[in-house]
Amino acid sequence: MRFGFFDDLNREYVITSPKTPWPWINYLGNDDFFSLISNTGGGYSFHKDPRFRRITRFRYNNVPIDDNGKYFYIKEGETIWSPGWKPVKTELDNYECRHGLGYTKISGAKNLLSALVTYFVPLGKSAEIQRVQLKNNGTVQKRLKLFSFVEWNLWNALDDMTNFQRNYSIGEVELDGSAIYHKSEYRERRNHYAFYTVNKKIDGFDTDRESFVGLYNSYADPDVVREGRSKNTVAHGWSPVASHMLEIELNPGEEKDLIFILGYIENKDEEKWESKKIINKTKAKQLISELNTPEQIEKELYKLSEYWTKLLSNFQVKSHDKKMDRMVNLWNQYQNMVTFNMSRSASYFESGIGRGMGFRDSNQDLIGFVHLIPEKARERILDLAATQLEDGGAYHQYQPLTKKGNSDIGGNFNDDPLWLILSTTLYIKETGDFSILKEMVAYNNDESKAQPLLDHLNRSFFHVTNNLGPHGLPLIGRADWNDCLNLNCFSNNPDESFQTTENKTNGVAESVMIAGMFVLYGKDYAQLLKQLDKTVEAEFVFREVEKMNQAIALRGWDGEWFLRAYDFYGKKIGSTENREGKIFIESNGFCTMAAVGKEKGWPEKALDSVKKYLDCEYGIVLNNPPYSEYDLSKGEITSYPEGYKENAGIFCHNNPWIIIGETEAGNGDQAFEYYRKICPSYLEEISDLHRTEPYVYSQMIAGKDAWKPGEAKNSWLTGTAAWNFFAISQHILGIQPDYDGLVINPCIPRKWDSFSIQRKFRGTTYNIKVSNPLHLSKGVAEIFVDGKPIEGNKIPLQSESSCEVLVALG
Repeated sequence: MRFGFFDDLNREYVITSPKTPWPWINYLGNDDFFSLISNTGGGYSFHKDPRFRRITRFRYNNVPIDDNGKYFYIKEGETIWSPGWKPVKTELDNYECRHGLGYTKISGAKNLLSALVTYFVPLGKSAEIQRVQLKNNGTVQKRLKLFSFVEWNLWNALDDMTNFQRNYSIGEVELDGSAIYHKSEYRERRNHYAFYTVNKKIDGFDTDRESFVGLYNSYADPDVVREGRSKNTVAHGWSPVASHMLEIELNPGEEKDLIFILGYIENKDEEKWESKKIINKTKAKQLISELNTPEQIEKELYKLSEYWTKLLSNFQVKSHDKKMDRMVNLWNQYQNMVTFNMSRSASYFESGIGRGMGFRDSNQDLIGFVHLIPEKARERILDLAATQLEDGGAYHQYQPLTKKGNSDIGGNFNDDPLWLILSTTLYIKETGDFSILKEMVAYNNDESKAQPLLDHLNRSFFHVTNNLGPHGLPLIGRADWNDCLNLNCFSNNPDESFQTTENKTNGVAESVMIAGMFVLYGKDYAQLLKQLDKTVEAEFVFREVEKMNQAIALRGWDGEWFLRAYDFYGKKIGSTENREGKIFIESNGFCTMAAVGKEKGWPEKALDSVKKYLDCEYGIVLNNPPYSEYDLSKGEITSYPEGYKENAGIFCHNNPWIIIGETEAGNGDQAFEYYRKICPSYLEEISDLHRTEPYVYSQMIAGKDAWKPGEAKNSWLTGTAAWNFFAISQHILGIQPDYDGLVINPCIPRKWDSFSIQRKFRGTTYNIKVSNPLHLSKGVAEIFVDGKPIEGNKIPLQSESSCEVLVALG
């Protein structure tokens, strides 16, 4: 069942029912100010950090879900309704939500009155615009009252939900004309405040939640709205909110345009006050003056649209498959930009409180956005490297506000260092910017210990060779990519975290997945060293990679697939010797991408085993058979019911590793079949089962052993987005940046006749047309650049602004 449709022309997903299977959301903002907005107006805003600079309040795990938000109430006579249906839930005559690129438009109509609310964050502004356009579609005059509503968070979202003995006493607001200022804690250590204003003279206001809503009411039936008059309350302590009331008259056919601004301001300490107890509003008033008219708003919306048009023009595909085209050209790249901004911190499944920017996560996310914003990718790499420890390990997360490593989570996740090699080599291939390797970067955020980035890569590589187990395979540490395979945890205390507990450190538990990563990214590191004319160092790295190849050959192959790991006792995991968890996706993905045992046919055997044991209707499950009971020696993976999350769920993040493995083996049909299974645009017809947004990837889909196979969870903030874009763009469509040119190496379904790509690469637009006259999956027969043939399948760097490329498979 569908709940909307793709509007490809306008680059929007149009939701036609407010009762979606789960709140379907969008993200607003590209710089420092961000908002989450659902299809019914739910969500919240923050500045840079969703924990420490939360601006508006949101209640996760609430009943009903998706409370609260940025709401508007319309009272006409005795009828009360909201344009987004919630929170009032009055049945609407018409409803529509259009999620676009950095904006959302929600429209509702009741009794011949229509309301369109446009939410967006202008480029470079620390503010969210809420433009309300009202129209009388009837033949008689309408008189109505419009109430706005946001609830202020008391800045620190964790403290806001826990420290009530303090927070019930600190709420402070200030009013100036139509602007309501939230200044809780501003009198002491904070130099920032928020405001909510409208570009019309108001007829009333409220800033005290209890007075507005009523002590025993909900947002669906606030006292003030029901009574049709504001109480003009000024919050002192308790829970501060911001609500404006406007009395509006509309003649037949008349429209009115109101602009609400939710803003954030920082002042220098010496500039905090205008006078005693009166905050300095200079910056706020300047910001308001820039966003206060319909003409200014139209200009900002146009700039936002142009920004995305330019950004997305870096990679565009045209094929005979519209569902693939819309994902590749628009929604997948858009989601990649959201993961750049958010990592895993703030979604409707991530609270924005417990997780910062992940070292592993953000290095992987980079492979999906480096072609879009290379300058930001450069900054992100340096930020991540600065959290690395001197032994080559790293803090697992850092806080976006401070960019300091998060000591609460710590490190010793032994896959972390290798991801820095992946992101850096891909960045240099994309940009040609070798100078990044000379940048001085701190260790453990200590500038006195700064070394060139190349030194960080070197320590990342040798962190593996310095931490090998008894089989010559990498020690797993707290965990590798799979945070739920906790082989050194042995936790029987339900009050401790699996990820922060490591009580077994005998140096035995090993990861075959990290071994495959080491082979794959070790080769990349060696190639980088060769580019730098460091031949001796490169040869040494190649020898270490070959040693790991041999270790996998001796101790990492199980006969039909690659083992997953060795546990604390030295026993095999992911083996035919196991009753449950016989085969895992991660080690088979990385070892096939790295072509381990290619001369023996191992990648093909492993891929066949993945197809046989792990594939299902909705994607590739992580392991099988699932674990049926908790195993102290394996940790969190065995704590989940069968078919969910890491226990035989379809963890979509790792499906692309198998897709890429299939393309390395030349199996274009199988690779694309796997791609389609988890790609959201192909799942739109089963939205009632899938539940999450049909325009973005989800982290997890319930596997074949689950109670409800096919149901997704945890959408938006997942490495699935970057990896699927990497798989489709570089390995199926086969457009691969390299140090000295653009490699063309497609691996496509045999039935495809042709496709074309526009790819901007180092100042040149490559217009690439690929034909497949013999209906093959792989193999480039010839390439012509501007009518001239080239040898091989690497297009040398071009000096012109554009070039025409003809590719024939054969």
